[in-house]
Order: sequence, then C-alpha cells, then structure tokens
Amino acid sequence: MAYFAKNLTDEEIQQAASFFSSIKATPWVKVVESETAPKVRSQAGLFLALEGDQAGTEPIGDRIVEVPENTHDAEFLRNSHSGFIAYVPKGSLNSGRSLVAQGTTSGGATVTACTVCHGPTLRGLGPVPRLAGRSPSYIARQLFDMKEGNRNGAWTPLMKPVLAGLNEKDILNASAYIASLQP
Repeated sequence: MAYFAKNLTDEEIQQAASFFSSIKATPWVKVVESETAPKVRSQAGLFLALEGDQAGTEPIGDRIVEVPENTHDAEFLRNSHSGFIAYVPKGSLNSGRSLVAQGTTSGGATVTACTVCHGPTLRGLGPVPRLAGRSPSYIARQLFDMKEGNRNGAWTPLMKPVLAGLNEKDILNASAYIASLQP
C-alpha cells in the first residue's frame, strides 16, 4: 500500500479521499452490557469465543471483550461483513454517556465533553473524525495511546488535557458508550 500511495498524484489522492468519505458508515459492533463474557482465545489479532468443551463464560471485570458474531466467517473466511459483539461491564453505557456528553468522569471531575469537538452525535465535525459506532477496543486503544504519548498525530496535543483527567475506567466507559451509537 505504501508503494502504491507514494505514486499517486494529488488529484488521485483527492479522488480517493472523496470516494472513501462518501461511503456511508454502517453498524459493525453490537454492544452488550453484561456481568459475564465468553471465554476467548487470541488468534491473529482477534479474540475468538472458545467452542466445544472449553466454551463458557467468565466474569467480565473491568474489560471489553469483543468477539466476532460468527467465528468461522471471521477467522477462516475473513468475511468483511461479519460483525462483532462487544461485551462491556454493566453500567458502563450510562457512565460513558455522562462522560461523553457532559464531561463528567467516574470520579466526579470534569473534562471537555467529546461532543464539543466530535459533534453532538459524535459523527465527526469538519476535520475531526467520527467516533460513533467504531469498535470499542479500537477507541480505547487510541485513547490510551494518546494519553501515554504513543500516538502523535497532528491533533493529538488537543486531546492530551482531556485524557490527563481520565482513568482506565473512564476510557472503558467512554469507549463502550461511543461504540453503542449508530455510526
């Protein structure tokens, strides 16, 4: 991809950007609040629900467990239309809504609400990207990386003051809520 992209003209880049930005986002992840989550195994960057004698559930604790709706389609066919189910702790959606919309953290402190920059529906605002409906694992990873200084995009410095006031539970709650929204 890098070789291909380096050889594009400015006009071709603009055409590609226009094409891809015109594609309507579709729901990809179903968020389910639960006290338990499927037991999983890690395979090629995915968590896959265990099957057979090893199948079952376990307490979710303070984590997001995101698994394909159809393990076979995701693992063997790499079906790009196979969605995911994200199990999140009970109460995380309401806590996330409070943080995202009003900037209220789990500890009661206040930070800039996500809606200020990402828009009232979190579907993006100008050059600020859409968050609604994205994978909660992806959102959490990006927030954590920005907070820890492992992500350094042009707009990352704007996120640093917000993220400085968030703990891991806040990041989990915000990610769960954002993922539950329609893209």
